[in-house]
Amino acid sequence: MTESTFLPIPDRPNFPEEETKTLAYWKEIDAFQESLRQSKGKKPYNFYDGPPFATGLPHYGHILAGTIKDVVCRFAHQRGHHVERRFGWDCHGVPVEGIIDAKLKIKGRADVLNMGIDKYNEECRAVVLQYTQEWRNVVERFGRWIDFDNDYKTMDLSYMESIWWCFKELFDKGLVYRAFRVMAYSTALSTPLSNFEVQLNYKEVSDPSIIVQFKRTDKENSWLLAWTTTPWTLPSNMALCVNPEFDYLVLKVKSSGQEWVVGKDRFAWVCSCTKMDQEADFELLDTVKGATLVGIGYEPLFPFFKEKCAHNKDKVWHVISDKYVTASAGTCIVHQAPAFGEDDYRACVKFGVIEKDGTGMIQPIDEAGCFTADVTDYKGMHVKAADKDIKEALKKNGNLLHNGNEVHNYPHCWRSETPLIYRAIPAWFIKVEDARDKLIANNNQTHWVPSFVKEKRFHNWLMEARDWCVSRNRYWGAPIPLWVSDDFEEVVCIGSVAELEQYTDRKITDLHRHFIDDITIPSKQGKGVLKRVDEVFDCWFESGSMPYSSKHYPFENKEDFENGFPAQFVAEGLDQTRGWFYTLMVLSTHIFNKPAFQNLICNGLVLAADGKKMSKRLKNYPDPMDMCNQYGADAVRMYMCNSPVVRAEPLKFKEEGVKDIVKDSSFR
Repeated sequence: MTESTFLPIPDRPNFPEEETKTLAYWKEIDAFQESLRQSKGKKPYNFYDGPPFATGLPHYGHILAGTIKDVVCRFAHQRGHHVERRFGWDCHGVPVEGIIDAKLKIKGRADVLNMGIDKYNEECRAVVLQYTQEWRNVVERFGRWIDFDNDYKTMDLSYMESIWWCFKELFDKGLVYRAFRVMAYSTALSTPLSNFEVQLNYKEVSDPSIIVQFKRTDKENSWLLAWTTTPWTLPSNMALCVNPEFDYLVLKVKSSGQEWVVGKDRFAWVCSCTKMDQEADFELLDTVKGATLVGIGYEPLFPFFKEKCAHNKDKVWHVISDKYVTASAGTCIVHQAPAFGEDDYRACVKFGVIEKDGTGMIQPIDEAGCFTADVTDYKGMHVKAADKDIKEALKKNGNLLHNGNEVHNYPHCWRSETPLIYRAIPAWFIKVEDARDKLIANNNQTHWVPSFVKEKRFHNWLMEARDWCVSRNRYWGAPIPLWVSDDFEEVVCIGSVAELEQYTDRKITDLHRHFIDDITIPSKQGKGVLKRVDEVFDCWFESGSMPYSSKHYPFENKEDFENGFPAQFVAEGLDQTRGWFYTLMVLSTHIFNKPAFQNLICNGLVLAADGKKMSKRLKNYPDPMDMCNQYGADAVRMYMCNSPVVRAEPLKFKEEGVKDIVKDSSFR
């Protein structure tokens, strides 16, 4: 009897059991590492794997992207290439800090400082890799070959040193600057966010929509009408802004004798809000251009800052003008709180209401988004919570004409899920706007699947790229390596451990804040000593430096990196067009004037069966390991790879789809 080469095939194979046998065999023969040993010395195929956080378990989005990476890397290996595949971990930032804040009931910066940054950071270090074994179990159970033993971690000394090198390269090219700007700000995290982070999490919300009347000081019983969706900014009002080219109506309210000033194009809307008739309830006194209103004074709504602003009384609480005022909403008169609006800030600087560096600005909000003691009536209240009380005060004082609500899309913090505010704050930026043409040119050298993501979504994002705020007012992260004088006029950027060791008598073994913040650098300009700035890096800067930092370039592996850059292949989800893909492109363009990758596969988002976002709390999707154990990893992989999700379209994950793959694959 002839002996068969293969084991007999059962009529109804149990795919999960067969997979576990295969996995056991791979482990027995050390298949993955053996494949790398056998391909050593062959032409490399370079692949970058973006680092996930290890503070949660992998979901279908991770499994999908991992499957695509596995397929492409295996194919490259079978075509005769040596394919290094190292797993990486994003170790810093809010996901880790959030765990510690909840554990230790940390409410804000004061709690961290009282505890000590050293103790706080070590608490973070202790939990940062708590799910690494679970990740390894899931990834390996789904059949992906990747090296967990030779991984990289963004908290390692070698990785952080290369981050510093990247930043110093930009600093030496004049691409780093500090500015006082109105930026999206997370009150939950007490830190500004970059412009692309703002785009990650818009939600439809209902906010106040109120019309407020401001009493003129130059004319008896005459009022300027303004509209806002942020009542909490009204105590910080410093001016009213009109469009100099718009027509404004001066009207007499027949029932009260009051005089109103309102934009002509928005008068009908004001009447609908106040339930008044344009003809029957008003007498038109005059029609004037916005430019003629400039300089008119008015009484502030609240008394909190009268004394503080007395020195600039000829500028503060007057009408100014700017063409950013539109007729698409409101009254064509915009209330100006320069501490909380980018256009407000610019317009108020132009008219001398405040100085360019923020001098003279009213900003009674602390780091957690709560009113300070300057605003006595609302001291300690979070700004959003104060809206109701502020509206009641306006009504009591006769300033509230309309109290309504507006449903609109509003940005939320992508980490804490809380509404963002806009706040003037000093921060460190990398110039990007001046490099738009280079970014687009480098993007044109790359090949994307599907191509429309590159040609439309990513291209359009690069065309409007803004300077990148890379500083975060946090603790557990890679410190920004800038040492400055008290007036910020003398700045020293450190680019390596060796360079920092020149200024201390100890060996540097860790670059986290609590190991280096005490180090000072003697001033060369007679300014005493330079101290490190308080901020740490945006974690997107850390992951964007992955091509260099994962290899400790240029301190090690210099020739290996330069021969393999840019990578032949990267792959992640559609959301990374404004995340990792973008930061990879910005840093590689600034440092090498090259794209960081040649080829990219962008998958869509995996949603719950009802089309909603998958939620652990709602339990609206089947557990990946349950699917794996019931139907097999290959069934799940094949189901996703045969769907539109690999073409950057969304997939509504349904268990029936996985079950159908098994049915179609069964031997009959």
